[in-house]
Amino acid sequence: MSIGGFIHDEIPSEEVDRIEAAYGPLAEAVRELVDATIRTTVPPEEADLALAEIEAVVKRLRAQQLPGPAGVRFNSEGRAWNWGNAVVGLRNAIAPPLDIVHVESGLAHASVTLGAAYEGPPGLVHGGVTALLLDHLMGETAAASFTRITFTGTLTMVYRRGTPLGPLRLDARIDREEGRKVWVVASIGDEEGPTVEAEGVFIIPRWAT
Repeated sequence: MSIGGFIHDEIPSEEVDRIEAAYGPLAEAVRELVDATIRTTVPPEEADLALAEIEAVVKRLRAQQLPGPAGVRFNSEGRAWNWGNAVVGLRNAIAPPLDIVHVESGLAHASVTLGAAYEGPPGLVHGGVTALLLDHLMGETAAASFTRITFTGTLTMVYRRGTPLGPLRLDARIDREEGRKVWVVASIGDEEGPTVEAEGVFIIPRWAT
């Protein structure tokens, strides 16, 4: 059964835990591989050897796979998993991943450490990456402790200064609501303060009301 693209999958939560315990470390290893690929200075012949090993691993993992994206799945026990998500996906090595804490309904913060894979200008986070992270955090915040589904309507970014690579903090809160529209404000920054501020309008789809 699928509801608005969310897939009902009756995998017991215990089995979900077992799968996550296996694949979380795999994704983290691939994340390390990405960073190592960017920053390595080994000679070309060593890169050729690494390529052959990586191709062998890819072939092994391709032996069994989903026909398309992982999607968002949930079971009757109230457990949901979004393993392919570009920001928080447990099995997605592209995801930093973002560690989100929901303080209360409509108020959240997150921490993340961004390395070489997220660089734009020298030593700074790519502006599109900051937008990606803020958009996700704001969407979860608009969902009010996962009691509703929301999608991004508009997102306005104000770049105050460059966002340095390294440890960062994000904050978000619901500013106001009107019908199916939810306004959220958020920021990302370092120990010196915000580097990017954002305001977004998030929409509760009609089918989810």
